[in-house]
Amino acid sequence: MIEARHLRVLRAVAATGSFSAAARELGCTQPAVSQQMKALEQSVGTPLLVRAGREMRLTEAGEALVRHAAGILAGLAAAEEEVAAIAGLRAGRVRLVSFPSGSSTLVPTALAEMRADHPATRISLVEAEPPRSVELLRAGDCEIALAFRYPEVRGADPAAVAEWDDLVVRPLLTDRLVGVVPEGHRLAAAERAGIAELADEPWIAGCPRCRRHLVEVCEDAGFSPRIDYATDDYPAVIGLVGAGLGVALLPELALAGPSVGGGWGAAPAKGVATVRVEPAVQREVVALTLPDLARVPAVGAMLDRLARAALR
Repeated sequence: MIEARHLRVLRAVAATGSFSAAARELGCTQPAVSQQMKALEQSVGTPLLVRAGREMRLTEAGEALVRHAAGILAGLAAAEEEVAAIAGLRAGRVRLVSFPSGSSTLVPTALAEMRADHPATRISLVEAEPPRSVELLRAGDCEIALAFRYPEVRGADPAAVAEWDDLVVRPLLTDRLVGVVPEGHRLAAAERAGIAELADEPWIAGCPRCRRHLVEVCEDAGFSPRIDYATDDYPAVIGLVGAGLGVALLPELALAGPSVGGGWGAAPAKGVATVRVEPAVQREVVALTLPDLARVPAVGAMLDRLARAALR
């Protein structure tokens, strides 16, 4: 294998014409130069230098290697500089995948702070619900995935429970789910209600994982929900509820998003009202990355800013 240090020595010998002169230029001993040239010739399997009087001259193979050495060493120098820039957050990139309610609440604040502190770091964002976001992380298509999961309940998928075991998990917040009912609903003015009080209502469900959890929670409360509509789009859920077509459970994080408007304590949109349901239903929101990626400075900086955004 050709080593960069051997190429540097070969170039010095070619430029100065002798081992001793090359040693002076490189700040080492003449025997060290001789040993490195022997090692390089053994590596390539052919002589690179011949003695001509007091000078060392390049063979044809030596000339070819010196010709390539300039580009190789320049490339290595550029690579070292780029890596140093990334390590010092003067460059680099972070590809972020987030579920929609995270994109509209946690991500903007974190991105704005990251851009202000490290403007040379490129951040990109795409949206995907878990488990798709976790698949993208494992496939190398992103450095950080924002995801959520529900507490273990009866019938939980064992694979889903263990799906993050080999990842670095940065907890961000616990997101409570609230009932969303039409404005004229009998529970619209209630502060809280048992989820069983909604047993006879038509339901509007969300993503497959959310839908599965809704069914499990309702069954634990003694009924099977009648799901008339399902959509991943939270504003669409709000619109369907507002039109009197059913009730829903939505995360407070989704209700705090600018696309919906308002937050806990206020109607999230015209025509609907929110009510706390008992027993409490919640999900854990986290940022995920791979163990090796967690040591990359830009990734660590982005994780810190996501955590700060969650605190706010």
